[in-house]
Amino acid sequence: MKITLLVTGKTNEHFFKEGIELYSKRLLHYCDFNVIEIPQIKRTKNIGKERRKILEGEKILSRVTNEKELHLFDERGITYTSPEFAKFIEKKMIIGIKELIFAIGGPYGFSEEVYQRAASKISLSRMTFSHQLARLLCTEQIYRAFTIIGGEPYHND
Repeated sequence: MKITLLVTGKTNEHFFKEGIELYSKRLLHYCDFNVIEIPQIKRTKNIGKERRKILEGEKILSRVTNEKELHLFDERGITYTSPEFAKFIEKKMIIGIKELIFAIGGPYGFSEEVYQRAASKISLSRMTFSHQLARLLCTEQIYRAFTIIGGEPYHND
């Protein structure tokens, strides 16, 4: 299975980059994993919040084809425990999904077109995190899911 973490904007802080790289390398033991950064639309007087979401949404959707399944990390999504998230990924593997795309949107979220295309919305927490921290959390949780699926001792129940 291939898993792509699709993010809007760059990860600037070195400590977030290091953590994401650490879990990305660990994930390669389990699946084809990569992080793709989509350039964030810059704030200007001519481009409002809704237009930014639409433009970023077009860039996200350009990466999603029919054989790929899109899931959004979104504050209004389902909240899973780590074992539940592992079961979610394992089910996708069993039914033969070739590629899962997990997306983290820009500061204003996703466009309506992206929400319509997505198979689900997943919440990391009821709290709000910076986008850079969310990227690290997502990468670690995907790694944790694979260790749970494999029965490895990384996750303690």
